[in-house]
Amino acid sequence: MSVNKEIKKVTTNTLLKMKAAGEKITMLTAYDFSFAKIIDGAGIDVILVGDSASNVMAGHETTLPITLDQMIYHASSVIRGVHRCLVVVDLPFGSYQSNSDIALASAVRIMKETGGHSIKLEGGEEVLDSIKKIVSAGIPVMGHLGLTPQSIYRFGTYTVRAKEEDEANKLRRDAKLLEEAGCFAIVLEKIPAALAKEVSESISIPTIGIGAGGNCDGQVLVMHDMLGINTEFKPRFLRQYLNIHEQATKAVQQYISDVKAKDFPNENEQY
Repeated sequence: MSVNKEIKKVTTNTLLKMKAAGEKITMLTAYDFSFAKIIDGAGIDVILVGDSASNVMAGHETTLPITLDQMIYHASSVIRGVHRCLVVVDLPFGSYQSNSDIALASAVRIMKETGGHSIKLEGGEEVLDSIKKIVSAGIPVMGHLGLTPQSIYRFGTYTVRAKEEDEANKLRRDAKLLEEAGCFAIVLEKIPAALAKEVSESISIPTIGIGAGGNCDGQVLVMHDMLGINTEFKPRFLRQYLNIHEQATKAVQQYISDVKAKDFPNENEQY
């Protein structure tokens, strides 16, 4: 019997048990009530209300413009659609980097105003004080190492991270520091698969990979990418499970043609 099947509600503790049992953790993003309801109903373990809403919901080029208020709006919408899975909410750029008091205030707002279950923030040693302060306030924290999209202007590119030994060593250290600081899981984004495997085996908390190979304890994708709503983004690590873009385009075109041809509504579709 899998850990997943036995439980009525996924918690941070469930994820630790799943790692110990060697059972993979599934995570997808969601940003609204309707899709959250579908994804939760399908049996996902974790929904991430990602700051990727900045890209896929608002059309920005990076994740930087989204505000804390906007993240709270998206997270509140998601929570109303969820019964079983764990919901993690991203702290957006600027809501935690400057000091640990601001970080705690941001995390408290998310927990109080959305009903979310935990928060996620990017970075290692440099955000340790914030993580400790948030965890000590009783708020579960998921870490995020490797490619951290909020630092995109520092990196200058979305290429694979930690290929060089110095950066790989920092990532190894940071993973341990995040575990010691009390994080319940860590997202590893776009790093070499061998490094992700090594880090996953070196810590007791689960790792969730995106472009980090199959040896992480779980996987996450952006819903709009894996469902083929957004078709421009085609990295190597993405498997597209549907092509909603194509199907929705055909449906809209059919609707237009039915209305123009006076075929819709027909006699059965009126009062």
